[in-house]
Amino acid sequence: MASINEILDQFKQQLAATTKVADVLNLKAQILGKQGALSEILKGLKDATPEQRKTLGAEANVAKTQIEDLVGAKITTLEAAEINETLLKNKADFSLRDAVMEKGLQAAGMHPVTIVQREIEDIFLSMGFEVLDGPHIEDEWHNFEALNIPATHPARDMQDTFWFEDKKHLLRTHTSTIQVRGMKTRKPPFRFVGPGKVFRCERTDASHEMCFHQLEGMMVGEDVSVGHLIYFMKTLLSEIFKRDVEVRLRPGFFPFVEPGFELDIKCLICGGKGCSVCKQVGWVELLPCGMVHPNVLKAGGIDPDKYNGFAFGLGLDRLVMMRYGIDDIRLIHGGDLRFNSQFKTF
Repeated sequence: MASINEILDQFKQQLAATTKVADVLNLKAQILGKQGALSEILKGLKDATPEQRKTLGAEANVAKTQIEDLVGAKITTLEAAEINETLLKNKADFSLRDAVMEKGLQAAGMHPVTIVQREIEDIFLSMGFEVLDGPHIEDEWHNFEALNIPATHPARDMQDTFWFEDKKHLLRTHTSTIQVRGMKTRKPPFRFVGPGKVFRCERTDASHEMCFHQLEGMMVGEDVSVGHLIYFMKTLLSEIFKRDVEVRLRPGFFPFVEPGFELDIKCLICGGKGCSVCKQVGWVELLPCGMVHPNVLKAGGIDPDKYNGFAFGLGLDRLVMMRYGIDDIRLIHGGDLRFNSQFKTF
């Protein structure tokens, strides 16, 4: 018993002096390893009486548990100290911003798409939606077939697609692929949005780009109606623009919704008079939407006889243009820091 107490006291003294995790582990091995001091005592119990084995065995186990707890606590303390030391060495001095400005270097700015996207995410989160993500590289099933666009469907001609050499994978042409993945991993009722980049072989002009941003949304449950769709869309637009915005809802064809609609917003660049952004018509196509097609629900593993829902695809870049009065989408993707510096800084 005296030997066990002596080993424990000596261990505590040595442990207090250690400053490295490796030394702590070595010290533990010297006590609890196969050739360790405590292990040697336990080996000698074979020559003790039954009563001695019972008493010493219990005390040795108590000592072993105490040593393991002390080792764990010491390692946690040393690791925390190491992390704090690393953070202190790599500490960022944000006061250098003024020095950078004095040298004439461009101040950083948050991209307007990031600003608006975060605001929209917050709006939908406040209305009970989740925010999902999905891969840029997709397969044909997620991008087309699961969205009621089979290989022979004429709707495929609407989207010029960037295909990979294997002809099986592509850069997603819409964020609707997030809908498919979201349905596969959830049971109704649910509601979510999915922002992200999409890619199409578009000829660039003031309102079109090959790489742009969308935000997909879906709500599925029982007895979901067009009224729910209109409510959420009007709430979104009023929150984004901080004012009443004139919109119109007209019929539109999209294979993944039935019925389908085009939600247009009166051009905020020209006030509806006509400009290059709205192609001189006074309205900007902003939000294709509609009630989810039964075939899409089936592809997502949802029974269309029991559940229904709505879906929409919001053009983030066009919304940004309306929000900030930007008259050319190419400015958003130009990478000019002078453009970014006009918006919220870090």
